Amino acid sequence: MANHKSALKAHRQNVKIRAHNRELRSRLRHALKAARAAIESGDAATAGAQMRSTVSLIDRMAGKRIIHPNAADRYKSRLSKRLAAASSGT
Repeated sequence: MANHKSALKAHRQNVKIRAHNRELRSRLRHALKAARAAIESGDAATAGAQMRSTVSLIDRMAGKRIIHPNAADRYKSRLSKRLAAASSGT
């Protein structure tokens, strides 16, 4: 355990920030899962709305460096590819 006051404070901050980042990553994972489910459901309006909100969330997470920008681009690309395949298939 840390001994100096500054190290104790840094540890407290780290615990708090880590918990916040975990919450944000969890929110992102749930949004991705919901977007995939909406695309699979076949309802184009719901899927489009869910896609827009999920892409917005992905961009915010990348901006805060919760996820890497390349990972954000990959998520968006895969989601849009699924949406395009589902809309052309129906």
